[in-house]
Amino acid sequence: MTITKEVEQGQAVYSKPVLWLYDMWVLGISNRFIWKCPTPGILEHFNRNISSNHLDVGVGTGYFMDRCHFPSDKVRLALMDLNQNSLDISAQRVARYNPTQFRCNVLDKITLETEVFDSISLNYLFHCLPGKLPEKLVALDNVATLLSDSGTVFGSTILSEGVPKSGAAKKLMAIYNKKGIFSNTQDCEEDLDTFLASRFKEYKIEVRGCVALFSARHKITG
Repeated sequence: MTITKEVEQGQAVYSKPVLWLYDMWVLGISNRFIWKCPTPGILEHFNRNISSNHLDVGVGTGYFMDRCHFPSDKVRLALMDLNQNSLDISAQRVARYNPTQFRCNVLDKITLETEVFDSISLNYLFHCLPGKLPEKLVALDNVATLLSDSGTVFGSTILSEGVPKSGAAKKLMAIYNKKGIFSNTQDCEEDLDTFLASRFKEYKIEVRGCVALFSARHKITG
């Protein structure tokens, strides 16, 4: 597994103590008051797009897998992240689904031997990856190899350009980018739109506050 210094910085902050505070600070406070995209709206986005054969990439604390509504009681769930702390905490939280864990760097090609999934989520991942958005969206190409032909990929990311930012949002985003937690100073909806249009027959982007919620299905092949 190849892990650059920039990739390591983006995920290293998620120690176990930090993860215990994550739900309160990020999902409870930051989303509602700073990024202006309250967590219930992101959860609703999950519920609209998730299948019962699902891969969650960039798992955080497992909050959304714990709170979402799978379409059926028979759930096949897999968790993918570079940070083992996140994988462990999330797997414990959704132990009732007996999830499979994959520790991967999504910026590398993924060569797992596993059955494909009918839905894949990437929530709050891209703004933590190094580089400009068109470059780091290669992560979506990599995980899409695990998506069924008619499957849905969806998620969210915090944008910097072309979105309304309060003084608090500008300050916090600057701090996170300086520390290497974020790398999104040039991330914009247009780049996300261009990428999805080139990879999928159907896609949708909705911007709420600083956050882009996206979904796409029916991969373009050939």
